Amino acid sequence: MNPRKIIIAADSFKGTLTSAQVGGITAEVARQHFSDCEVINIPIADGGEGSVDCFLSCLNGDKKMLTVKGPLMKDMESFYAVLDNKTAVIEMAACAGLPLMGDKKDPFNASTYGVGQLINAAVQRGVNEIILGLGGSATNDGGCGAAAACGVKFYKSDGSVFIPTGGTLKYIEKIEPNIFSAVKITAMCDIINPMHGESGAAYIFGPQKGASPKDVKILDEGLKHLDAVIARDLKKSVANVPGSGAAGAMGAGMLAFFNAELKAGIEVVLDTVGFDNLLEDADLVISGEGSFDNQSLGGKVVSGIAKRSKRRNVPLIVVAGGAQDLPGAYEIGVTAVFTINRLPESLKDSARKSSDNLRAEVDNIFRLIRAIKNHL
Repeated sequence: MNPRKIIIAADSFKGTLTSAQVGGITAEVARQHFSDCEVINIPIADGGEGSVDCFLSCLNGDKKMLTVKGPLMKDMESFYAVLDNKTAVIEMAACAGLPLMGDKKDPFNASTYGVGQLINAAVQRGVNEIILGLGGSATNDGGCGAAAACGVKFYKSDGSVFIPTGGTLKYIEKIEPNIFSAVKITAMCDIINPMHGESGAAYIFGPQKGASPKDVKILDEGLKHLDAVIARDLKKSVANVPGSGAAGAMGAGMLAFFNAELKAGIEVVLDTVGFDNLLEDADLVISGEGSFDNQSLGGKVVSGIAKRSKRRNVPLIVVAGGAQDLPGAYEIGVTAVFTINRLPESLKDSARKSSDNLRAEVDNIFRLIRAIKNHL
């Protein structure tokens, strides 16, 4: 008997195919082979650019447009989503993302202020919960910009109020909190780096935001100072919470100023779409990502899907651009792994063929499944 229900939950193949493209191609081929099968496509958002659209592609809701401050405090058009269950989805990349900086990367002056404006707008619409994607940021301000937009006051030694950025965190003399309990906030976070230190936000992610080795040290010192003031004035210890270093220490800011929960992005997505309920009568799950490697088993997309699929005894096929030999994958719930590259060639050459290669590979997978089902 052919499969009655297939769930597709694929990550993007970075630099070649979006999660929506991967899922769309796979779903199209599945329907060609199994016309009577229910095919559910869940594009996976990792918290970065495209997260809002991924949620809207598999859940009912609307995109809301509004003007907020961009990373350098200039007005720009941005957006967030409100789902039918009164949950808002915000991606900080929509107004504080690195691509918005163009060639002028500036972690000293980039601000998350616009993210706070998006949070305020969602709250004013009466949402019950906010999902905030921490990914693709241009900032290193510890979330102070967003906090300032939501009523937190930061004082200098002369008593003046200001909006701290990565380069001015050292000037924070006092923090006056604004009790933020209007809604529950969950921050999607797929890294475990601490707020500061050699494995923290500035050292690990500062260089990609334009920081020189000298700049990194200055930015890190600013985050250490912010941590100390948070501990003194807010009575909170956030620096060593896994993920507090995410998005220029926005993770720490969400903990300190918004009482948010940091949670692995894949877990947030799967909970939001009701993945466990979808699994109840599913015959097969297909996931995928560009590179299936050791990181895949450490809380990323495939590992999150595998653990849940295994609990319901649903087979999971992983389709990847390239794959390492990972015996541990089968222990956590992966049934089989297939790669889409059909010839030994460079990534530069194969990347151009990603759509065709993916289509051919999943076509062969479904042909095999159909042949086996028909002969059992």
